[in-house]
Amino acid sequence: MKPLEQNGSDVSTDGVPQRTGNNLDPWYANYAERAAGFAASEVRALFAVASRPEVVSLAGGMPFVSALPQELIRSAMERVMVEQGPVALQYGGGAGIPELREHILDVMSLEGIRGASVDDVVTSTGSQQALDFVAKLFLDPGDVVLAEAPSYVGAMGVFRSYQASVVHVAMDDDGLIPEALRQTIAHLRGQGRRIKFLYTIPNFHNPAGVTLSAARRPEILEICRANEILVLEDNPYGLLHFDEPAPNALRSLDPEGVIYLGSFSKTLAPGFRVGWALAPHAIREKLILAAESAILSPSSFSQLVVSEYLSTADWRGQIDTFRGVYRERKDAMIDALGEYLPNLRWTNPNGGFYVWVTMPDVLDSKAMLPRAVKELVAYTPGTAFFADGRGRHAMRLSFCYPTPEAIRVGVRRLASVVNGELELLDTFAGTGELYEPSRPGIEPAPPSDMK
Repeated sequence: MKPLEQNGSDVSTDGVPQRTGNNLDPWYANYAERAAGFAASEVRALFAVASRPEVVSLAGGMPFVSALPQELIRSAMERVMVEQGPVALQYGGGAGIPELREHILDVMSLEGIRGASVDDVVTSTGSQQALDFVAKLFLDPGDVVLAEAPSYVGAMGVFRSYQASVVHVAMDDDGLIPEALRQTIAHLRGQGRRIKFLYTIPNFHNPAGVTLSAARRPEILEICRANEILVLEDNPYGLLHFDEPAPNALRSLDPEGVIYLGSFSKTLAPGFRVGWALAPHAIREKLILAAESAILSPSSFSQLVVSEYLSTADWRGQIDTFRGVYRERKDAMIDALGEYLPNLRWTNPNGGFYVWVTMPDVLDSKAMLPRAVKELVAYTPGTAFFADGRGRHAMRLSFCYPTPEAIRVGVRRLASVVNGELELLDTFAGTGELYEPSRPGIEPAPPSDMK
């Protein structure tokens, strides 16, 4: 067979498959197999368009950092440089600076996590890096990660990069469904597949906005314990509640069976890129080794500035301020959806950044996006949050960054797009029917492997 050197296809030389270069990338043949797991995030791909000032972006989950007093941050930076400059500009330990880890214990105590040691905490460059380290430690090609349906796009990208398979588990307005988890585990075990951990965002879920109920939390943990499945709890939004706090963290109920991921990106600012993992001791030691192998140490400067801020500022009061800002924006979005798109379904979160909107099955949110951008509104298609191609008739709307007035304008523009699509479908195919009005909520879907 003649090698197809111009298109990078696999070729066979003496019966041995080989990859070749191509005009766009002469190094194609040299990449490791896992490089095929890297794919552009649909969310990141939207940022260039959504950042145009005339577009109302309901797409990206960017915190409203303007609500943060700039003087507090500036003074924290100045004190760090005056008092600890040589330390701030030097390498640090792989686990992170002890003073910051002490503060992290205080932060986690607000979510019921008590009795942990500073030695159990490993800081990272955002919780995304800690997520990558966990995946690096546990995932071999072909392993299974269980995740809610839908799930965080950034996590699925990490798991895919380590050649793991994401299998979704159904959820509803009360979060992950225990019986669906049992059935999925049994089905996968019956196939002889190896499940490494359950990845979950129990509080103010990204993208669904729902919260795992207090009643379900012990049951979910017991299912995982009985099946010897580790739980990876990702909780960047847990302190950003509106009416009432979320239930205590899963980690507070099972210290040995849960790795907890936290971040200052949502409660302070993402630009510092400071997150952490709280892990059982043996796992914690391996996380440090993974960190030292990848980056030697997290940024001493960022850690010290965050630590100084937590030492001197009313950080609890600042979180209250963020809650008020995001509550006002969420209310604006829910009110606008009720006025302009009353026949659709949506979640009504009690915290966090996101609303999950479900449209009629005949609509395709990904195909509809170019028309939406033309109408100067952006959202994230539901397909970004599934590993198996589902989510075409859903979308994630983010209320954290635009003003309430802009949110209202954005939803009105979105309604013109949705209704225009339905009118076209009804005109040419007779299929553009709207849902009958119903209570807001997320519609559970069967796990992809339970067909």
